[in-house]
Amino acid sequence: MSVQVEKLEKCEAKLTIEVSAQEFEAAMQKAYNEKKGKFSLPGFRKGKAPRNVIEKMYGPAVFYEDAANKIIPEAYEKAYEQAGIEILSRPEIDVTQIEKGKSFIFTARVATKPEVTLGQYKGLAVEKSDLTVTEEEIAAELAKKQEENARMQTVERPIEDGDIATIDFEGFVDGAPFEGGKGTDYELKIGSHSFIDTFEQQLIGKSAGESVEVAVTFPEEYNAENLAGKPATFQVTIKKVTVKELPELDDEFASEISDCETLQAYKETVVKPSLEETKKTQAENIKKNACLEKAVSNATIVMSDLMIADETDKMVEEMATNFQQQGITMDMYMKYTGMNKEQIVENTKPRAKERLESQLVLEAIAKAENITATDEEADEQLQSIATMYKMEVTKVKDIIGETGYQNVKKDVCAQKAISFMVEQSVEQEQASQTEE
Repeated sequence: MSVQVEKLEKCEAKLTIEVSAQEFEAAMQKAYNEKKGKFSLPGFRKGKAPRNVIEKMYGPAVFYEDAANKIIPEAYEKAYEQAGIEILSRPEIDVTQIEKGKSFIFTARVATKPEVTLGQYKGLAVEKSDLTVTEEEIAAELAKKQEENARMQTVERPIEDGDIATIDFEGFVDGAPFEGGKGTDYELKIGSHSFIDTFEQQLIGKSAGESVEVAVTFPEEYNAENLAGKPATFQVTIKKVTVKELPELDDEFASEISDCETLQAYKETVVKPSLEETKKTQAENIKKNACLEKAVSNATIVMSDLMIADETDKMVEEMATNFQQQGITMDMYMKYTGMNKEQIVENTKPRAKERLESQLVLEAIAKAENITATDEEADEQLQSIATMYKMEVTKVKDIIGETGYQNVKKDVCAQKAISFMVEQSVEQEQASQTEE
């Protein structure tokens, strides 16, 4: 086997891989042995026709595709090792010669190491964040604590806006029940607009124990096409009416949810410090994002479209995995959004490009500043992953292997590069808005 490497524009290369005629013939024979059982020719029992007879009737090309599929993966793997270049994408394969009795030749277009020329990444100007915690923010946090500690109280009165009604319901279109139109012990907050049309308003004034017929019309843009724009009736039974009872914001409340004896002490020693820490973390993240965005904008990056396509596919796969964890399939997502696979890929491509650019710039900064990651730092990162998935660190290492471990080190270097940029940045006061 021989390999020729031709460098192309935009950090790509073309590998021309030639496999001997003998190897191609062996692959053809293997293809025949596996496929001969599918051929039934006059004068031969099924699967017993000789290869030359099959090729005479159907042409030699009858086994070309199967033979090529046998040769290409192994030949490309050997070529990958012999090429002497850093390949960073899956190959785009093109067969250029396939003929019985001749060598088999194919090309593989691949992405190579992108070229990154750094611009300014030190001394970047970032806006100074205001870390002051206001009384309004403290009040909002206390209101959240009230909500978290609210009690649900059953009331014996007609439903009012803001109440929670526990209902059984069944919907009908053209007199027939429809899929997804039935529910039992459903807790519906009146005024939340979680049900279509005027469904919730029609329950106001009704009491527990009553049965109500609710008439609505599905929106024209409703995601279920068989229901879109159609009138429907729901048979509703009201089982219970409850209201949310918020606790009083006083010293007793503070002592119940904390070790503080007074509400004022709770504000000063718990709420305010917590909000300050949150603001500090948010400000740090804002600085990191601002520095990275400016460093990428200042850099010149030459990168293959093949690499972007690979990253796009990876992100779409990540999306599918995340949906699966939530019990959602990609088919369900596409039906809900009205997008097809090609549109999802196209929408993901810009984000894939941005993610690659960020990684490449951080890698270049780490190299320029001699930023490295120790085994201890990588192990600390792995410990966080292990804790998240409730696994032993050694097990995580076994799963990710040496390549994965080196990627963890790259991630550590990237985070250290971001921290370096933040340390080197210059804070500026936020520009005041011009008064009209």
